[in-house]
Order: sequence, then C-alpha cells, then structure tokens
Amino acid sequence: MKRFAASIEYFGSNYSGWQKQKQTSNTIQEKIEEALSSIANEDIKIVCAGRTDAGVHAISQVIHFDTEAIRLKKAWIQGTNSLLPNDISINWIKNVDQSFNARFSALNRTYKYIVFNKTSNSIIHSNRATLVKEKLDIDIMNKASQFLIGENDFSSFRAAGCQSKTPMRNIKDIKIAKKKNTIIFEISANAFLFNMVRIIMGTLINFGANNLDPNLMKSILDSKDRKKASKTLDSSGLYFIGPEYPVEFKIPSPPKKRQIVPYI
Repeated sequence: MKRFAASIEYFGSNYSGWQKQKQTSNTIQEKIEEALSSIANEDIKIVCAGRTDAGVHAISQVIHFDTEAIRLKKAWIQGTNSLLPNDISINWIKNVDQSFNARFSALNRTYKYIVFNKTSNSIIHSNRATLVKEKLDIDIMNKASQFLIGENDFSSFRAAGCQSKTPMRNIKDIKIAKKKNTIIFEISANAFLFNMVRIIMGTLINFGANNLDPNLMKSILDSKDRKKASKTLDSSGLYFIGPEYPVEFKIPSPPKKRQIVPYI
C-alpha cells in the first residue's frame, strides 16, 4: 500500500462545499474520489488539509490517499484531470511516507479574502470577490485585526454549527492591503473554526465602514459571544491558499504570491 499527497485547485461556486454529503453528490471531495477511483481501478478515499464551505475556492488544497495501484505520476495527474469537471484540477502529486497526514501533519493554513470595494459590481470579479460598496478605512481594519493575533478563544468568531471540540486557535499573521479598488486580506493560523475567516472578515468590514475604535476588537474577542461580532461575509471572495508542513515531508509550500483574481 502506497500513500500519495496531491494538491487540488478548485473554483467552489458550483459546489456544496468540500465534504461529501448524504443529500447531494455535488461536492468537491466526491468528484475527486470518483476520478481517482476510476484511474486506480479501486475505491479511493481522500483526506484533506482543511474542509472548505460551499462557494469557497482553493489554490492548493492538499490531500492524501492510500492505494495499491501502480501508476505513473503523469497518469495520475492527466488521467484524473481528464475525468474531473473543468473547475477542479490536480496541480501535483507525489509519493509520501505513511506518517504523512494531510490534515494532522499541517503546521499552518493560509486563507485570502478578496473584496471588490466599489459602488458598482464588476463582471470580471463576479463570484471571485465580494462586493462592498461602503468606503473602507484600511488603517482601522489593520489596527483592529492585530488584536486577533496569537492563541485565543475564538468563540465570538465561530458559527453555531461548528463541531470543533475547542474554540482555541492560534492566528500567526494577518495582513490587509489595498490595490486600486481591491482589498486583499490574508490570514494564517494553525487551524480555523467553522466560518471563522468569514466572520472575522465581516467584523473587520464593519470596523472599516463605520470608523469604529480598533480597541473594540479586543472586547469582541474577550466576550466569547458570537452576537458581539458582525455578520458572516459571503463565500465568493474566500480562497484557501493552502497548508504548510514540516520540511521533512518535502511538500511544496502554498503559492502565496500567485495572482488570484484577474486584473489586480
């Protein structure tokens, strides 16, 4: 039995999220497992670095799977991609040690959220970025975001359906930058709670649109009350950039500098 790791890129707007579901077959996990199983000629089950919600995109979602099948890398990649929809694709695949686990071996995970900040929408950005019409103060958003860095109880930024055993997470870094009409939010952490990034982003947008005192973010965090944070921003602007692993596994780092949305 061999174990393989692979990187998956997908545009999530047409799917009901990553995870397989009883009520629908329209999930990214199911599409990939079906394609891999066909190439391997055996039942393939995959484990991912981080499950994404409906509508969320990924640049490098890392998975692992075990198989008895012997195939060339070219066959795994080209064969599987030929069976996948045109909005899901394998970037790379490599043989790894049995100790590697796409989920539990990950040290950090990085997301980017793209906001199109203009009074009118853009066809180019449709389903690729979230439209926010209000003028946003990036300086306030940056200052407020710094209160979230470190290991904290993120109950205030946790959706009701979250199944995690603990609300503790460790945010390593947050960056917010503006380029013309586009705001790029980047966050890295050891792991994330259900809807955590989208709730944080909705809260930061509220700070930037209403010129709130950045120090209020600490009060929201300390309250451990979801009602104190703002609305959950939609999924169209959210991208899972990818996980990072210990160097001994020799897993390629996520392509953080890659252009995500055209023309920005």
